[in-house]
Amino acid sequence: MLIPHDTRIALETVVDLVNTAPEDDAGDGLAELSALYDFAERHHISDVGTLDEKDLRAVQDVRSRFAEIFAAPDARTAADLVNSLVAAAGTTPQLTDHDGYDWHVHYFAPGASIADHLAADCGMALAFIVVAGEQERLRRCEAPDCRDAFVDLSRNRSRRYCSSRTCGNRLHVAAYRARRREAAR
Repeated sequence: MLIPHDTRIALETVVDLVNTAPEDDAGDGLAELSALYDFAERHHISDVGTLDEKDLRAVQDVRSRFAEIFAAPDARTAADLVNSLVAAAGTTPQLTDHDGYDWHVHYFAPGASIADHLAADCGMALAFIVVAGEQERLRRCEAPDCRDAFVDLSRNRSRRYCSSRTCGNRLHVAAYRARRREAAR
């Protein structure tokens, strides 16, 4: 599946955003305004400007709506959720080549809030996945102690864990040790 660079970046951003949501005993990764500024800087979100508590609440709402898309049981539901999110953001597609990046499309209007920026650009990246018939690539980690979101971009759609280095490796090591204990009996 060929995914343009800007779409891949938007998918990474939406995954990181969804994974800031509080899960079980893990705290909210976007509980404070400083965390939102850090998120915007880490993902090189352009034209952020000054943020306030209203922006924080709006991004938390967008995050919840993205989580619903990852949980959608089928492409129709995912498409309806994406359409609603992108329409509410007031998309205004524009070609741009800023900050050393080659030509790419921004879907948010100039001067848009950070929430609308994320909803438009990341929503369109998710739309790309749904249009390609690949909605099942929007997944949650199968590790019992992790529910992080990820986009399975493996060739054969076989990825099961958010990270093979952490969750996948931890479960494989645990299974290996269990087999060794069983064999030693």
